[in-house]
Amino acid sequence: MGITDIFLFLGEWFRNPRSVAAIAPSGRALASLITRNITARTGKVLELGPGTGAFTQALIERGVREENLTLIECSPEFARLLEARFPRARLLEMNADQLNRLTLSDIPVGAIICGLGLLNMSHQRVASIMKGAFSCLKSGGEFFLFTYGAACPVHKSILAELGLEAKRLGRAYLNLPPAAVYRITRRAEETMA
Repeated sequence: MGITDIFLFLGEWFRNPRSVAAIAPSGRALASLITRNITARTGKVLELGPGTGAFTQALIERGVREENLTLIECSPEFARLLEARFPRARLLEMNADQLNRLTLSDIPVGAIICGLGLLNMSHQRVASIMKGAFSCLKSGGEFFLFTYGAACPVHKSILAELGLEAKRLGRAYLNLPPAAVYRITRRAEETMA
């Protein structure tokens, strides 16, 4: 994480603190934890809210081809940075709650990484994002997210309504602030694994 990333992140946070969930970009410890189950065999990966690209870079380091990445970013500032850093990735400048209205040519994806501040969003918006995300995810695919909160940021009622289960994978203590990582899967697939 460079000083430029920190200043860009802080600028976005000051402009719209509810859309940027943290005061600093995710660190290497969190990026490593949230991407640890993803490899080149995962295939196509969708990233929601990549920000400055910490998770994007970790995915590439794990063997995911840049061409297999679709990045959904609503901030024009972050989108310009991502386009320069990851020119072969597909970048869509839009809100993640619009996924269900979109037909992507590279769907279904094998995994989704979520860097969105779900705790700052309404219950309805989180439900919309989750519904749209799981419509893009292939059978057996996994959705990974992090939170600074004490529990999974996707409410139990949303998980139940969509037939999903959440499992905590661990905590990145060397992140500012420390964050927990969760994996969400379709319930029937989780019990079969």
